[in-house]
Amino acid sequence: MIIEQLYQLYIKHPKISTDTRKLSENCIFFALSGPNFNANEFADTAIEKGASYVIISDENYKKDERYIVVDNTLLYLQQLANYHRKQLSIPIIGITGSNGKTTTKELMYAVLSQHYKAYATKGNLNNHIGVPLSILEINKEHEIAIIEMGANKPGDIKELCEIAEPNFGIITNIGIAHIEGFGSLEGVIATKTELYKFLNENDGLIFLNDTLPHLKEKSMDYKTKRYNSDILNISEISTSPFISFNYKEEKVNTKLYGGYNLDNILTAIAIGEYFKVPQEKIIQGLENYVSENNRSQIIKTKENTIYLDAYNANPSSMEAAIKNFAGIETKNKLMILGDMLELGNVSKQEHQKIISLIKELNIPTYFVGNQFKSCENSKHKFFNSTQELREEKMLSDLDGFHILIKGSRGIKLEDLVEDIP
Repeated sequence: MIIEQLYQLYIKHPKISTDTRKLSENCIFFALSGPNFNANEFADTAIEKGASYVIISDENYKKDERYIVVDNTLLYLQQLANYHRKQLSIPIIGITGSNGKTTTKELMYAVLSQHYKAYATKGNLNNHIGVPLSILEINKEHEIAIIEMGANKPGDIKELCEIAEPNFGIITNIGIAHIEGFGSLEGVIATKTELYKFLNENDGLIFLNDTLPHLKEKSMDYKTKRYNSDILNISEISTSPFISFNYKEEKVNTKLYGGYNLDNILTAIAIGEYFKVPQEKIIQGLENYVSENNRSQIIKTKENTIYLDAYNANPSSMEAAIKNFAGIETKNKLMILGDMLELGNVSKQEHQKIISLIKELNIPTYFVGNQFKSCENSKHKFFNSTQELREEKMLSDLDGFHILIKGSRGIKLEDLVEDIP
């Protein structure tokens, strides 16, 4: 089947599914197989649960005309998404970066949706499967879309750009994240700036926070819209603990904590201004936004205050979170820090740097994970896992503490919240 024919089926059945556990009735199911499973085996289940068509890669699983056989189901999903993209005439903003891309995406959506019928990538569906699924959720009612793009290795952002074809783009920042797949910081920079190269080659526009030297250098000869706090007329910034500031002489009180989130807010304002969202709607979007999914959340328990940022962690985001927490003027501080994963051959030295920083700040800290444990050489407490810390029952007696919880998602530090009174 050629993509044009598949697209006609999609027009009649515009719901796409790749998981029979979350299948929508009258959808098209793509059987995406992996190294350890054969998704063609779920084709019958998809039909039984209400799928109108299933896209499979093995003739042996075909039962009738509802079973469509192709050479590569993932490739067909990506091509279908790109074909759909080409039918859209709305602005599509691509966003990537080492830190803050999901929060920035959500802040941008909070602002744009005050004035437009906007779409934004749901959750973190930002890879070679998630991006095409996101594109295929955009419909004729949407006036603008934000597509998040993640990367684990060189070429990833280029591939995602070729599917989504953004005409605007943002890189939030560049740091040591997922370096295991890139080999070096230079590899991270080269991969993330594939977004810039695509936009430059396709007459797109880059939104540039011009306080970030790596990004200024890499966008030197490209078409950019530059912004910073001065350009956007931001003043009287406070981060204690929620971010507040004056925006063109109007007070803005957000529900986000952490000075490192200020750049994410500035990006949302810059985007809003460019797309002519009125100032009062920009402010409304920023003030209404509440972070969730274990990102920059403040949780008030009966006895304590938790600063939860346990969705992801890398050296730059970890350092920013620690320094921000250190700057909060309060007594009885405790930090619970989990391993930063996927750092490859720089992992030990980066974890050691964090331990050294904690020694300077002299804040009581519990370290969780094998990487921190391998650096054990201080007065702080080290645990192999979150479960080990839970079993020690060390959190149940906390009273009147401010507690930073920060680590990579794989460490599951969010499980500790229920142990804190």
